[in-house]
Amino acid sequence: MRTSEATLQHLELVLGRLLQAGVIASAACLATGLAAWMAAGPSGFANAMLTLGLMVLMATPILRVVVSLVVYVRMRDWFFVATTVMVFVLLAVTVTLALTRSGG
Repeated sequence: MRTSEATLQHLELVLGRLLQAGVIASAACLATGLAAWMAAGPSGFANAMLTLGLMVLMATPILRVVVSLVVYVRMRDWFFVATTVMVFVLLAVTVTLALTRSGG
């Protein structure tokens, strides 16, 4: 097996674990926030947990792109580096526009 194939398999494993951890962490925060909201009504803690859960869920694919970029740079696969940079730029523009339009 070539080094790049082993590296790609390792990347897939790392990205799978990253996505799984992000979804589980997000679900835990959202479940905690929902339980707190149902038990005590809209409180600061409930809102913070719900917000944190949503932010973790949104950050997970962005972190995936960053990890992919690092691996492709280490592999010196410049086509995928350029492609991943373009995806990251589009994500950054989208998040920036969403934050500026929402007033946050």
